[in-house]
Amino acid sequence: MTRAGRPQSTTRAELSTLAIDLFTEQGFDETNVDDIAAAAGIARRTLFRYFPSKNSIPWGDFDGHLAKMRDQLRAHPDQPLGEGLRLALIAFNEVPEVEHEHHRRRMRLLLEVPALQAHSMLMYGEWRQIVAEHVAEQLDLPAGAHLPQTIAWQLLGASLAAYEQWLSDPNTDLLALLNEGCTVVTHGLPATGPDATDAV
Repeated sequence: MTRAGRPQSTTRAELSTLAIDLFTEQGFDETNVDDIAAAAGIARRTLFRYFPSKNSIPWGDFDGHLAKMRDQLRAHPDQPLGEGLRLALIAFNEVPEVEHEHHRRRMRLLLEVPALQAHSMLMYGEWRQIVAEHVAEQLDLPAGAHLPQTIAWQLLGASLAAYEQWLSDPNTDLLALLNEGCTVVTHGLPATGPDATDAV
């Protein structure tokens, strides 16, 4: 499985990228940890220093991204709550154009492979908690209160809906979809009918 001439992969991002390629080419269930380690040119035990399980590998450096999101939310404490959430959501999901195809592969695995669903819910829980804590701080509420948790769930739902649309239609703009969904969460449902002018 070792790819000729390929240097050792020694970062979480490199290992995740390599694994996603293998998962896409061979299938997630058909690719085991030994396959990934061999392709990366490292020992199996070394791989487990970077990731606690096979299911965590497609997430890459998710902890690092969460830390950046927390910093983004804290960077402008005087910003209106909805705008701060929108900007943080866009920044969290912004990917250079040259990486779009790889990002699509990653998200297709995370959203469509049944074996990853339980682990994904744990990862989404960490993401939601950051949102809930920020909302709670802004509204002077406990992070576990109903309103912060509701907003966190709504924002996650808007994000997943945007990704599902993006995966089904490559011609769509992911950030535009995220922005649209976030606007519904922060400003309410759009009004309907020819005479309606305000959100409901």
